[in-house]
Amino acid sequence: MSTESAPSSGPSQTEEMTVREAIRLAMREELDRDDDVFVIGEDVGEFGGVFEVTSGLVDEYGEDRIRDTPISEAGFMGAAVGAAATGTRPVVEIMFADFLGVCSEQIINQMAKNRYMFGGKTEMPVTVRTTEGGGMGAASQHSGTLHTWFAHFPGIIAVAPGTPRAAKGLLKSAIRSDDPVFVFENKAMYEQTGEVPLDEDYTIPLGTAKVEREGDDVTVVATQRLVGESLDLADELAGETSVEVIDLRSLYPLDTDTLVESVNKTGRLVIADESPLSYGTHAEVATRVMENAFFSLDAPIQRVGVADVHIPFSPALEEEVLPDADDVKAAIDRIV
Repeated sequence: MSTESAPSSGPSQTEEMTVREAIRLAMREELDRDDDVFVIGEDVGEFGGVFEVTSGLVDEYGEDRIRDTPISEAGFMGAAVGAAATGTRPVVEIMFADFLGVCSEQIINQMAKNRYMFGGKTEMPVTVRTTEGGGMGAASQHSGTLHTWFAHFPGIIAVAPGTPRAAKGLLKSAIRSDDPVFVFENKAMYEQTGEVPLDEDYTIPLGTAKVEREGDDVTVVATQRLVGESLDLADELAGETSVEVIDLRSLYPLDTDTLVESVNKTGRLVIADESPLSYGTHAEVATRVMENAFFSLDAPIQRVGVADVHIPFSPALEEEVLPDADDVKAAIDRIV
């Protein structure tokens, strides 16, 4: 099971806040802790970011550390790679994950391969924050879920928090990492609230999942907004079906041990992730469980995700395409 850092003197004091506030708090704490940390991206300064996550930071830290850029993802991603290679810790905001394709050369051939090609003698402490997911009527070019793509590239760590607590702890670990880390934030979660540790040294180790609710009958491994929906569903099914809910949190590295331990107990697995079903996160989680807990499975593994289509602009069609708690319940019903 995963462990999270906490003060040695006792439990961390917490405060209820939104995912947006938890991310902003993490950045503020890391900007205070390390003068080499700076934020760069389109409209991150006075405008405060397209989803207001960086709101107010430029007033506290100035334009040297909260840097607005031209609309050139390739340009400022390349600048971040160079800055990281020469000793600083850039936090790059890409407005929408769909735009990451514009800077794929800088990511795939430079950022991801730098340490490997220099025999481990260099560091590449870049953190890339980006939003993904549908539900806002933003149409195909602003609604994709691309985290599986970046989790696939060697040299890149990819995380996708499912709670405000995870949003803070994972981002702080990302900024402190000497390797590139992509933090995928589901845009429909920014107003979600939860208890968040206020300890400035609170971090969540990269590569760890968390059992958010224990259960005995079926394991639901979920990401991002589907964590909260699965937890609400588990409450509804209590007394009928005992559902264990795991927030995957880290896409790569993947916490196989936590997944296997849960499936060994429940014998059933549902994987809920808002990404296309083919060749993705669902397949990797299922394969890890099949390789390590095959004889514990009492029923076929179920996948809940997006059909292999782009996200429609039509609200009715978008609602039809995006997975939700009803789809998770249907998957549970099929195997319990």
